[in-house]
Amino acid sequence: MPDHEKIRQQRCLGCLGKYLYDRSLWHLNRHSVAGAFFVGLIAAFIPVPFQMLIAAVMAIALHVNIPLSVALVWLTNPLTMPPLFYIAYRTGVWALGQPVQSFQFELSTHWLMEHLAQSWQPFLLGCLICGLVAGTFGYFFVRLGWRAYVVVKWRRTRPRRAEPLVQQRVH
Repeated sequence: MPDHEKIRQQRCLGCLGKYLYDRSLWHLNRHSVAGAFFVGLIAAFIPVPFQMLIAAVMAIALHVNIPLSVALVWLTNPLTMPPLFYIAYRTGVWALGQPVQSFQFELSTHWLMEHLAQSWQPFLLGCLICGLVAGTFGYFFVRLGWRAYVVVKWRRTRPRRAEPLVQQRVH
């Protein structure tokens, strides 16, 4: 985990102030990691430039691991963003019962404004649905995976029970 002193020296994190110094936000345990997956995956589907700051604020509010929450935002990076946001758009279209609009991509402000005006509602609804589904799935996957790991480790390390020397006869 990052050093607390280095965090204090970061000017860009000044807006989060004293909240960053809570040690529970930097520990790795089942609650903080599962919550970080929930927060990070939801924030990854928010289509704004400051996803990492949103993830950090959500992590502080929910008392979950900040570094993991912020790192999971990078699920949507320049390579994965187009297919994930297209899936989000298709999910929103499905949820609203609208037809899918076909389009030819052009890298221009005019094209962006024209198509965004027509498809912003299904796109944002799809981002919300996909974020909630991915976050919820990630939360429960981590909780179950962590529990399974602990059970397996416990079974390997516990002392073997002594088998009874005399078996009882059944009459």
